[in-house]
Amino acid sequence: MSVVIVGATESARLGVVPDQSAMSLACESAIAALRQAGLTITDVDGVAGTMSPIEIAFALGAKPRWLDGTMVGGCSYMLHVRHAVAAIEAGQADVVVIAHGESGRSRVGAPSYTKNPSDLTGQFEMPYGILGSYTRFTLPVMAYLHKYGLGEADLAEVPVAQSRWANRNPRALRPELLSVDDVLASPLIAWPFHRFECCPVTDGGGALVLTSQERAADMNLRYRPITVIGSGESCEGPGPVFMEDLTSFRAFRDASAAAMRTSGVSHAEVDHLMIYDAFAHVPIYGLEDMGFVGRGEAVDFIRSGATSPGGSLPMNTTGGGLLYTHTGMYGMFALLEAVRQLQGCAAAQLDQVRTSLVLGAGGMFSAAGAVMLRAD
Repeated sequence: MSVVIVGATESARLGVVPDQSAMSLACESAIAALRQAGLTITDVDGVAGTMSPIEIAFALGAKPRWLDGTMVGGCSYMLHVRHAVAAIEAGQADVVVIAHGESGRSRVGAPSYTKNPSDLTGQFEMPYGILGSYTRFTLPVMAYLHKYGLGEADLAEVPVAQSRWANRNPRALRPELLSVDDVLASPLIAWPFHRFECCPVTDGGGALVLTSQERAADMNLRYRPITVIGSGESCEGPGPVFMEDLTSFRAFRDASAAAMRTSGVSHAEVDHLMIYDAFAHVPIYGLEDMGFVGRGEAVDFIRSGATSPGGSLPMNTTGGGLLYTHTGMYGMFALLEAVRQLQGCAAAQLDQVRTSLVLGAGGMFSAAGAVMLRAD
């Protein structure tokens, strides 16, 4: 049995949405995704999300027989897709909604995140002045730059390349074309990160609807169904200080290898790539850990234009989490762009795109999820 994505939508507004809660954004997106698939809430028997799937189901009025509340950070939605495929294949659900809503900027209905001083990060990171994700993520990127003899200007190539996509996206929060000088002139947040190398914090929502290919054949779909042909998930540790190698993320390697193995798709057959990019170094790790380039080669690959419009491996074609939107858990938006590209309705639409690989990160190099999609 093949499992397909038949609905994929974002909330009507992204960025600053002070009059909607996280749940409101999630439900709005879910209803729109169901409408796109020609379905209603009564068709839904599976619900997944990083918020309580019980509360999502209740707010929607759904009566699910399958629930997934997996929460491992921003890549959770890749795991939800993977788990939904397994549930549909096993007959545990027929129509699954994966809903995301987050009031990252306005904090309407948003949870309070506090560190437990008794857990691993509380014991081994908090005492040393950790203030947030931008300070936790400096450790691996500094190790990477040192190992390969790179500097601030090299890291800046990531937002520069992605600005060429954001400039084509009318919904991008940061749509301006950037140069390396522009990036380095933006305020320094935590060395080596400048503002344009750190994701903005936004409000927004998104949702996916999955069902079997057989059921989709009888549905009144607005766009072609997109098949989930491979996936993988993994984890390494609670944060950067627990990594085996600060210059490579094991969970990226393992999750992406599983997605490529189960899909049977080679590197040369990947037409489109979405890599989670809360900070500028994450796509660099992704390109290398997935095996698209050799160790220490990702910056030159990006600088060459390979990931930019017209390049051999279009990557982060919305502008990514750095320039498009980042509600706090960006994985849903990476998946939605992959689906849009394969459906042929993306803002910066590619020609002849048939396969898309999406790689997500959870926490500060803690968990990872990968999904391979195909347009049939």
